[in-house]
Amino acid sequence: MSDAFLAACRAAIGAEHVSTAQADTASYLTDWRGRFTGRCRAVLRPADGDAVAQLVRLCAQFRVPLVPQGGRTGLVLGSVPDASGDAVVLSLRRLNRIRAIDPFNRTMTVDAGCILHDIQQEAARHGMLFPLSLAAEGSCSIGGNLSTNAGGTGVLRYGNTRELCLGLEVVTAAGEVWDSLRGLRKDNTGYDLRDLYIGAEGTLGVITGAVLKLFPQPKAAITALVALGSARDALDLLKLAENACGPTLTGYELMSDICLRLVASHFPALPQPFPEHYPQYALLELSSHESEAHAVALLENAIEAALEAGVARDAVVATSIAQSRGLWAIREHIPLAQAAAGKNIKHDISLPISRIADFVRHTDALLARAYPGVQVVCFGHLGDGNLHYNVAPPEAIGHEEFLFEQAAVNRIVHDSVTQFGGSISAEHGIGALKREELARYKSPVELNLMRALKAALDPLGIMNPGKIL
Repeated sequence: MSDAFLAACRAAIGAEHVSTAQADTASYLTDWRGRFTGRCRAVLRPADGDAVAQLVRLCAQFRVPLVPQGGRTGLVLGSVPDASGDAVVLSLRRLNRIRAIDPFNRTMTVDAGCILHDIQQEAARHGMLFPLSLAAEGSCSIGGNLSTNAGGTGVLRYGNTRELCLGLEVVTAAGEVWDSLRGLRKDNTGYDLRDLYIGAEGTLGVITGAVLKLFPQPKAAITALVALGSARDALDLLKLAENACGPTLTGYELMSDICLRLVASHFPALPQPFPEHYPQYALLELSSHESEAHAVALLENAIEAALEAGVARDAVVATSIAQSRGLWAIREHIPLAQAAAGKNIKHDISLPISRIADFVRHTDALLARAYPGVQVVCFGHLGDGNLHYNVAPPEAIGHEEFLFEQAAVNRIVHDSVTQFGGSISAEHGIGALKREELARYKSPVELNLMRALKAALDPLGIMNPGKIL
């Protein structure tokens, strides 16, 4: 059966786009962090949505599970196959066309395999902005962003990927093509199928195209780094900045002192803005459609008010593009500095913004009691309630040894997240890594509804099996 299936795949998309040799498939099988390597029957590389539909129909006919894959930058084992070797990897890298740009509707229609950075650049060439921005934007694909409902640094102003998408093209589990690339901002004609597929991680169907929202390019973007005494001060500064700056506040990132120390240690060429250390820092970005002077005035007034109120301890405002990039580079290098320092236990969580300071204080204390000397590397998108709450081992425990504590550490953190009304996954998804955690924290009603949807839309269970449920 396997030979007949692969022969049919080769006939459908060409033998050169069906890889079975280990040397050709290896790069598709290991997750982004290099912690897990799966196996597969083959890697299939279709060139368009019709070819994807042909392959999905073959998978259904031969009962072969498939794993859709874009840039393979996910962190929860959502885009790599398991160790059984039963599945095929359906790589969407060749689906990389910018199909159309509509400047009056402010939309761009793209293939799912388009790299996020290329979409940003194409929008800029037309004098517009596609605001989704995240650390992996040079490698991740828009199909993967949609499949995980990615967040990033612009959610405060523009929303998650779901809010940036107006229409989809999807290949269903039956191999049918659902074309909803209409670019409508209002469409109340029944169930919202678009939102069903966004965030489903390829478990219900394969996203092959999308209509994306574009925005006017701001005339100026101003960045500042503010030193703070606590996470509570960060919340007070956020409220003050939102009241003072309104929708011009497009980014608000929180970074603990440990984060900046790690970056300074492993990337000493990056800026070190303050002569002394503070417990917390907030990175603010304002985008103005009026002028640079307008943005500077708003930001400086907000910071001055924060300093006078005792909310802020110190502040640095970037006066050039180079300085702004330098401040953002500090934030963007935190994950890289963590990787250079050794392995850690990562958490991508969201909380009601009002409860973040209490959560940090409470959970830090729980971990310190359980693992004296533990380091919590806490940073993230405070403006939308998303924290990357990562736990590094005490000096007395080796990094590999500490990974054996992952289940216990997760229990402490995720129980605390639930206690404070949060979610165990903010923007990375569930994949295979958090599947058991989802079963622990989702209500039976929610899980049953999700299983019913999966059974209805993928009755053969071939779409990215073992992910989410």
